[in-house]
Amino acid sequence: MEGYQKYQKAYFMPPEPCYDWVKKDSIDKAPIWCSVDLRDGNQALIEPMSLDEKLEFFQLLLDVGFKEIEVGFPAASETEYQFLRTLIDNHMIPDDVTIQVLTQAREHIIRKTFEAIDGAPHAVVHMYNSTSVNQREQVFRKSKEQVKQIAIDGATLLNELAREVKGDVTFEYSPESFTGTEMDYALEVCNAVLDVWQPRPDRKIIINLPATIETSLPHVYASQVEYMHKNLKYRENVIISLHPHNDRGCGVADAELGLLAGADRIEGTLFGNGERTGNVDVITLAMNMFAHGVDPKLNFHDMAHIAEVYERVTRMQVHPRQPYGGALVFSAFSGSHQDAIAKGMKYREENQMDTWYVPYLPIDPQDVGRTYDSDVIRINSQSGKGGVSYILQQSFGITLPDKMKEEFGYAVKDVSDKEHKELTPEWIYAILENRYVDVKEHFTVDEFHFRQLPDGIAATVTMTLKGKTQTIETEGNGRLDAVSKALKKGLGFSYELTDYKEHSLSKGSSSKAMSYVAITQRGKMVWGIGIDEDIIESSIEALCAAINRLELWEEEA
Repeated sequence: MEGYQKYQKAYFMPPEPCYDWVKKDSIDKAPIWCSVDLRDGNQALIEPMSLDEKLEFFQLLLDVGFKEIEVGFPAASETEYQFLRTLIDNHMIPDDVTIQVLTQAREHIIRKTFEAIDGAPHAVVHMYNSTSVNQREQVFRKSKEQVKQIAIDGATLLNELAREVKGDVTFEYSPESFTGTEMDYALEVCNAVLDVWQPRPDRKIIINLPATIETSLPHVYASQVEYMHKNLKYRENVIISLHPHNDRGCGVADAELGLLAGADRIEGTLFGNGERTGNVDVITLAMNMFAHGVDPKLNFHDMAHIAEVYERVTRMQVHPRQPYGGALVFSAFSGSHQDAIAKGMKYREENQMDTWYVPYLPIDPQDVGRTYDSDVIRINSQSGKGGVSYILQQSFGITLPDKMKEEFGYAVKDVSDKEHKELTPEWIYAILENRYVDVKEHFTVDEFHFRQLPDGIAATVTMTLKGKTQTIETEGNGRLDAVSKALKKGLGFSYELTDYKEHSLSKGSSSKAMSYVAITQRGKMVWGIGIDEDIIESSIEALCAAINRLELWEEEA
């Protein structure tokens, strides 16, 4: 691809090896979470949220369990300012929740920000200025010392103004475009800010390390974070926060490796909303931890509701393949996948397993509010007999005989292929009913009676064939056998009664029985199904359906 020659590495490795994070294989506890949906996510929307929409989204974030929420950039617009004042003046911020606001390291913006947060019970004032080579040279045209002084002056002003407002104020500093900054210089600026703020155990400071533009492989970011973790002053009283963007599509990996490298806190958004390719997706991060047996301290049990509110107020869409939250992420259409899932679920039930380990399902879909019957196995032309059988079992309590599953699976695939549509459970049941149950076009059994004999059963069967009704008496070793002999006599042809299965319906009307009868003629097996409250009635209906499906009727026509 032409044009690659003009690109070069736009990041800086630490001046010393920082690879201790490689020795860890998992994240063992949840970080401090901070949602930036209402600021970073909102500023990236084509149509920013209204006040009412932001209030609804704020409540959603509280319901999910966020204890730190960045609510805006109050000096940026009147809407942002009014939203913050609405939360404070109407006492809408719970006592255990801290709001966060963003400000540039510019005096008039900082002063406006403190005016906006006055009276907030707990607030984080997040100040930033850009430290990268690109920003210093191209945007600010300032030296390293001048850029550092901007951060120091801003930090000093925060110290002064924090004493003048009502409420508890925490400071946060970001060397914006951290990943494009020389690491020793980023450290120098952060330590200079910390020297101004003098963090203490009762007054911890947040140092945020943003991948403002994701420029490297995730392991580089992890090494950068580890370097800061090892070399920041006052480290025991500093909270290292990460704010990964997703320009290279590696935001989640950046965050996970950054946590292994020593970070304590994550700033991100639901479903990864944000400028360009977005922020790190908090849902994916949290659910990844959940899938490893770690409590993420956030609640995503009703993922459908979260997605619905998100889509409505942001006018963004959750991709159907979005990890954990997409409509199709637990859905299997492939026949082999469906078969493995169905067998895995059966294995869990048989062995009464407490731990989750099912093929193709990294977590239990029910943990995020999804259902097995309508979300996990879904049927189209790619599906197989296992998936179709699973749907019938889960949705209707129907257990097809093993020898019948493949035939019906192909029948369902054929319908989906011709219709070019996914088939709902109700549609699949209708196919079963039309194909195997409601088959009476050639003959019917109108009445039957039985009499017990010393060595068998006598049957009197009344049947109608081609408009003519006749009554036939026969004997057999059982009721179904006796009726079968009567039908052979009345129809004038023979067949072999090959297979018979029955079960009660475990869903819907439990008083009904379901019978499956297979007959063989000219080497071909044909199935029929009967459903009735009486097991004998259902078995005879199944036999009649099977005979009505024989190909010889088409030959006679």
